[in-house]
Amino acid sequence: MAVGTGTEMLAWSPGTAARVPPGLEVKLGSLVLLLLLPLACGLAPLCCFRHPPSSADPRSPVLSLVSCFAGGVFLATCLLDLLPDYLASISAALEGLRITLQFPLPEFILAMGFFLVLVLEQIALAQQDPSSSSPFPEETRSLLPTSSIQHPPGPSSSSSSSSSPHPAPSSPSHILRSGALVLALALHAVLEGLALGLQEAEGAVLRVCLALLLHKCAVAFSLALKLLRGRLRPPAVAGCLALFATMSPLGVGLGTAVAAGEGPRQRLWRGVLEGLAAGTFLYVTFLEILPQELGVPHHRVPKVILLLAGFALVTAILFIKI
Repeated sequence: MAVGTGTEMLAWSPGTAARVPPGLEVKLGSLVLLLLLPLACGLAPLCCFRHPPSSADPRSPVLSLVSCFAGGVFLATCLLDLLPDYLASISAALEGLRITLQFPLPEFILAMGFFLVLVLEQIALAQQDPSSSSPFPEETRSLLPTSSIQHPPGPSSSSSSSSSPHPAPSSPSHILRSGALVLALALHAVLEGLALGLQEAEGAVLRVCLALLLHKCAVAFSLALKLLRGRLRPPAVAGCLALFATMSPLGVGLGTAVAAGEGPRQRLWRGVLEGLAAGTFLYVTFLEILPQELGVPHHRVPKVILLLAGFALVTAILFIKI
């Protein structure tokens, strides 16, 4: 009887090892979309014009309105979906380990995710313009500002040189600043991808994917314009865009691997990463999208309408699911 039981266990073990994690198919589809669509949006300026005029606004009105809609989706996804799931997940993990805390650890982890992205962005901004002679400090602007990018005055800023189809090659300072910008956005994208990879329900995966797609496509388009105006060559711009586009899928893969853990310690680590990812969503919503778009005195009413529409879309999806 014992031998038969052992044989049955051996026969069943391959099936047990082949168990598919929940929502894996949807995550794979989201991973492909997060790779291809932002890359296509980033390469679009490269195909339309290689060197945009220095007086052009890097953010078109349409792109600004899309970003406002993405802000509403981000806000609803964070407050109504990610935060409740994160608080329930980390509370269950702490109870499973029989840990009782007097310190508000879940809220602290959330704040650490917020400050992690804040520090990365401020370091990148400091590298973009280390001089402090400007009356408007660089730290007060976003990584991808809505206003036109300022270039230092010089002989090359005359009307005759600005109309030249072949601008001067990029200097080492331009390369350093562009590299810091791409690195900060890439690390930011990994944390955003973690939020998707850690989800288990297919509906939650789709909602987070929608928010990330809207935001990353707008950021990729603006990043391409800014790199071109930084006098980077088109092949270098394409390489930076490819690096940026692969970071969110990388975060999705890491989050999926962590979510597959079954032990109590794995569940605790998953809860910690969920908190960091939720803090990233808070930062993107309240310090990146909303101030950047609503601070520009153009199309205020349409922006608010699209912001509410994005929030209402996610709210309706959650309400129907309930």
